[in-house]
Amino acid sequence: MSSSDHDSAGDLLIQEVEEELRRDQYHKLWKRYGNYIVAAVVAVILVVAGYQGWQEWQGRQRQQEAARFEAAQDLVAQGKTAESAEALAKLSSDGHTGFATAAGMRRAELLLGQGDVVGAAAAYDQVANSSGPALYRDLAVLKVALLTLDSGDAAALESRVAPLSAVANPWHFSATEILALLAQKKGDAQKAALLYKQLADDLQAPAGIRARAAEMLAVLPPAADKAKG
Repeated sequence: MSSSDHDSAGDLLIQEVEEELRRDQYHKLWKRYGNYIVAAVVAVILVVAGYQGWQEWQGRQRQQEAARFEAAQDLVAQGKTAESAEALAKLSSDGHTGFATAAGMRRAELLLGQGDVVGAAAAYDQVANSSGPALYRDLAVLKVALLTLDSGDAAALESRVAPLSAVANPWHFSATEILALLAQKKGDAQKAALLYKQLADDLQAPAGIRARAAEMLAVLPPAADKAKG
């Protein structure tokens, strides 16, 4: 047998030994950690299955609640406003998607259209205290403030609206305008003028809000004139 044959045979023997050692090591590791590996794999499978199940449930919920919202809208078209408001109230209370928030807002609009200001304010307040999107919760707070501006407690309303006047808030300008109205209600003409001037001078503010602010500045009492300078 040549030396090359001896080398080949030796290499094969070494490979067999190494493979045997690897198999032996694998079996030892499996005996030691196999249960943990299986548990980890099962956990991953359960998480994935649970997530997929949750997504499917969410999809079904959206479809069902969309159908309920559309049915409530159809009732309005049929002149059955009271029945629509009742259906929307139920959807807003037991819904789990954005349609629940939309139902609450729509119900408030219907009640307001019927002249039920107290009921509309309560409906908006329900949305404001819900777990819906912050954008709509904040809008509902502003709606409550506007509807109860004359009847509500000015200090309490101010405490709810003030956080929404932060520059980063999407409702910043509307909230600032309401704070100016509340300042007027409390008899603080100077604070009201400062807020109106802030709005009138802000080129980023909506044109309607700027125009109203300028009009209010023009009719404020002389004591607040220094705020215009």
